[in-house]
Amino acid sequence: MKPGMLRATLTLLTGSAAAHAIPLLLGPALTRLYAPEAFGQFALLWAIATNIAVVGCARYEFALPLESEEPRAAELMALCARILLAVTAASAAVGLGLHLARGLPLAWALPAAVLAGGAVQWLTMWATRSRHFGLLAAARLVQHGGGAGLQLGLGALSAGPAGLVLGATAGGLLAACVLARPAPTGGWAGLWRQPAARLKAMAQRHRDFPWLNTPHAFLGALQDTLTLVLLAAWTGDAAAGYWALAMRYLKAPATLIGGALSQSLYPHLLQTRTAVQARALVRRTMLLLAAIAAPLAAVLGLGGPQLFAWAFGEQWAPTGPLARALALYIALHFIASPLAVVTMAWRAQAWALRLALVGQVAFFAGLLGGLAYGGLEGAGWGVSISMLAYFAWYFRALATWKDIPHESLA
Repeated sequence: MKPGMLRATLTLLTGSAAAHAIPLLLGPALTRLYAPEAFGQFALLWAIATNIAVVGCARYEFALPLESEEPRAAELMALCARILLAVTAASAAVGLGLHLARGLPLAWALPAAVLAGGAVQWLTMWATRSRHFGLLAAARLVQHGGGAGLQLGLGALSAGPAGLVLGATAGGLLAACVLARPAPTGGWAGLWRQPAARLKAMAQRHRDFPWLNTPHAFLGALQDTLTLVLLAAWTGDAAAGYWALAMRYLKAPATLIGGALSQSLYPHLLQTRTAVQARALVRRTMLLLAAIAAPLAAVLGLGGPQLFAWAFGEQWAPTGPLARALALYIALHFIASPLAVVTMAWRAQAWALRLALVGQVAFFAGLLGGLAYGGLEGAGWGVSISMLAYFAWYFRALATWKDIPHESLA
């Protein structure tokens, strides 16, 4: 790993460690304040909000590191801002539809949750472009640590599922305010004065991101949403709560380490001078991630059932066997998560979208087959087994990639 990339990763990792340690440490208290059913309702609403927020700017924000000139970057920022506001407004109609169709009690909070998630993702890429890694670390601390603290306080006031939603939403909005400190050229107010013709030209310039990366990102988030819908419909809100708690803790290392690594990997990939250097950087990243993932999976496989019952209380005991069943999938996901930026840097988003569709089919085949055969724990084993071949193919393809475009190399 290059020294500059290592420093950036460690800066982000330090902030992320503190940010994620707070909600993880507060987890045992939260599970004693909120019932599994409450976690299930929150997880479903939050998954829907995330599903929309992940494409809140039509993925144009991921083109920001490609724009080195400040006026062009400001135009792209203006485009992202206008799209995000439109998507947030549209999510209000989605929330109303969910309330009428399913009676989802938390649907009223959907627009605010979408705005929080979309703004954090957009402004994270803005800070990444300018390499304000310290600011990124501070924002994560506010978002995750502050959000969990608010959830704890609202839970003590018996706020129910709404306490989980409001805490997470407020944490996201505060983090967005932190990330908004470095203003683009012309200031934040200047974003609304950008001519429509220039925004249209900018949208055309980076059209691959909405056309190819948006479906990919939406389908990836849709996987979490549909999983919770299926679990709630098949086995009840409590099962969705068990799954949500397991994923919250099992994916924490990927969010912590993988998120920090991907934010530093993306600009460094764009700066590599040859295809050989680019492939070598990706291979070294894979090996580093695999070395971390293997012992984590071993711990889950050996002690998962005992750990979850001890930490979260007996009402959460079913989460332990589920965690053991998901150990292999979690290890593979940990390696794959930061590598999503590779296909963006290499302009291979069409390929990534096609492969992601295959992955979706494999995931739900394993989930549904496991549910039918062995209930909640069977679903975990089904997902782990079905995703093994998919991830193996993905890793091999990236490690041997040959068609790296010249414009992605410095």
